[in-house]
Amino acid sequence: MTSVSIAFGKAAADDRAALVGYLPAGFPDKQTAIKAALAMAEAGADVIEVGLPYSDPLMDGPVIADAVYHALKGGTRIADVFDTVSAIADAGTAALVMTYWNPVDQYGVDAFARDLANAGGAGLITPDLTPEEAEPWLMASDSHGLDRVFLVAPSSTTDRIAEITALCRGFVYAVSLMGITGTRDAVSASAGGVVARIREHTGLPVAVGVGVSNRDQAAEVASFADGVIVGSAFVRRLTQAADPDSAIAAVRTLTADLAEGVRRPR
Repeated sequence: MTSVSIAFGKAAADDRAALVGYLPAGFPDKQTAIKAALAMAEAGADVIEVGLPYSDPLMDGPVIADAVYHALKGGTRIADVFDTVSAIADAGTAALVMTYWNPVDQYGVDAFARDLANAGGAGLITPDLTPEEAEPWLMASDSHGLDRVFLVAPSSTTDRIAEITALCRGFVYAVSLMGITGTRDAVSASAGGVVARIREHTGLPVAVGVGVSNRDQAAEVASFADGVIVGSAFVRRLTQAADPDSAIAAVRTLTADLAEGVRRPR
């Protein structure tokens, strides 16, 4: 079992959903990003997604896209992503890298998998990698024992869901609504339906992302999903903080709030 599977298993044993938090590497700077991720883990996150900054983040909303831009402008590189993953893994928390496919392809798929595994990473979330183009990653992830998390959208057909979930390992990422990432005032009405459709094809945990920003929304998603993914709300806290210490404290506070939500009785 991978660290991600263990984390979801522990959450299920406690009759709750897992909390999955996202932060981009290198924002607002490398060390603050690492300290914020560790604070997130200490405050109740079960799994942490480390975003690999990319120059063309098509699926990301303005909050994350702006953070990624500043991370790149500050000189963040793939080595910094691996360093961030290593720090999280060394602290005992499961760490995945969320990345568009082009940087992995340019780095070398097997080399990326090797270096990620050596850093203690559990695997990749690949939002723009299709099953038809995934063979190199399937081989590399098998060789290095890594999870592979693909996304299922509300628009995915039954056949497509079956095809995607058959390739997943760790969990399945259910996108709750169409469009770019970002916080929402309410949980998408389609989220529960997407989770139910995915569960017809797999026994893997299903985690819902895009839009959650507070404990009530986290509790609502946790009532029907195995995992609650939060990204933009965390990045916004970093963006709004006056200094690094305030940024880390803000991430810790939000994590504790969301953790309380996923731990409410179902």
